[in-house]
Amino acid sequence: MAARRTSLDTPNMFFETDPDALFSTSTRGAIPLHRVTSAQMGKLAEMFGKDVARWAAANGFEGNAGETLPVPDATGKLKRVLCGIGNGVSPLSNGSVARKLPAGRYIFKDGDDVGADQLSWALSGYDFQRYRGTSRSSALLAGKRDNDAKRIAEGVFITRDLINTPANDMGPEALEAATRKLARHHKAKVRVVKGDKLLSDNFPMIHAVGRASVQAPRLLDLTWGKAKDPRITLVGKGVTFDTGGLNIKPGSSMALMKKDMGGAANVLGLAHMIMSAKLQVRLRVIIGAVENAISGNAFRPGDVLQSRKGITVEIGNTDAEGRLVLGDCLALGDEESPVLMIDIATLTGAARVALGPDLAPFYTHDDDFAAKLEGSAQTVQDPVWRMPLWQPYHKLMTSKVADVNHINTSGTGFAGSITAALFLSRFVEKARCWAHFDVFGWVPSAKPWAPVGGEAQAVRALYDMLVKQYPR
Repeated sequence: MAARRTSLDTPNMFFETDPDALFSTSTRGAIPLHRVTSAQMGKLAEMFGKDVARWAAANGFEGNAGETLPVPDATGKLKRVLCGIGNGVSPLSNGSVARKLPAGRYIFKDGDDVGADQLSWALSGYDFQRYRGTSRSSALLAGKRDNDAKRIAEGVFITRDLINTPANDMGPEALEAATRKLARHHKAKVRVVKGDKLLSDNFPMIHAVGRASVQAPRLLDLTWGKAKDPRITLVGKGVTFDTGGLNIKPGSSMALMKKDMGGAANVLGLAHMIMSAKLQVRLRVIIGAVENAISGNAFRPGDVLQSRKGITVEIGNTDAEGRLVLGDCLALGDEESPVLMIDIATLTGAARVALGPDLAPFYTHDDDFAAKLEGSAQTVQDPVWRMPLWQPYHKLMTSKVADVNHINTSGTGFAGSITAALFLSRFVEKARCWAHFDVFGWVPSAKPWAPVGGEAQAVRALYDMLVKQYPR
């Protein structure tokens, strides 16, 4: 029996599904795809003829988002496909057609946003099959490729692949290897600070969180672009598995903890988009790659940690480890005063309670950044929601023995996502603009453009905003 591929053995740069494999440049013999909204159902006879209208009625086709209706000719040969898009608001709503069609070439016969069509097709066609047999559809979308849709799909696939890979194949070592692979592809530089060198190089909180693992904790620091260009820094939480530490999680809460490096996966996907587009920025990606494991040298509740920033931090709960790792990473990024510093992390359950799995909450002091991001999020259908950095809640993290406790110590359990963001804000001083994203990084129920599994959140919106702000 052939051995399964490891996390880095994919035939292309990263992605288990190669976006190019979902497309054909030849349009010869391509079967037409027609979008149909729910409101157009009464006009099917006018649009396609009475036979098609009767066929739709007989098959219960109502034009809802994600519905697909193959329409044969008199001989039974596939003639066209009707694609339900509901109210027609989301440009990604026709994505699921890629998973439902038989082998062949297809082409959309209406609409003028080729990029959105290709992106929705690609995102829907993603299939993580590294540990099982092939099940990918061989339905191809015909036409000339849109370069921006291609790089966005590749970035999303990088994120999905990294999150979907289980922790036995995606520990700190593999996350480092993935970062190096991305750097080689784009001719970027990578610096790694590993193991006890984290102490001598002043990253004490990263070391404390990751020292109990058999794989040494490490700081990954990627740089790309010209030094004179605007400095954009992306910071990602790279906790490759989170047991909760000595405050161990129950089994039900540990089941999806392979996705706790979702912040790192998201910033690597976004970095690929930025570098592929050759935006005129000086890009820096900083990731704290650790496993929050349990052993005799694990950090403990009640410990007081030093930080790179000089702030002393009392540990209230070892299952709130991500903000400690991010604190040292943010302090490093802040030292060179970037014009924009963004951190992405699967940080709190409180964010899911507040906004659910679909909405990515973000925090920033910068109203202009927030307005631009929200505009881009609406344009590309990558939803985000601004949350408040409510300053009075700083008092909820009071410590009697250190500068701050890293969790809410008031006993109320209130404002978990907000207090986490406020804790992170203590490590940012010089960046012109800082934004924190508390994402879920996972799709629990399939969508037309996304199967169940790891997901990129907020990065398509961020990329759209950056493209508009910085020239290529």
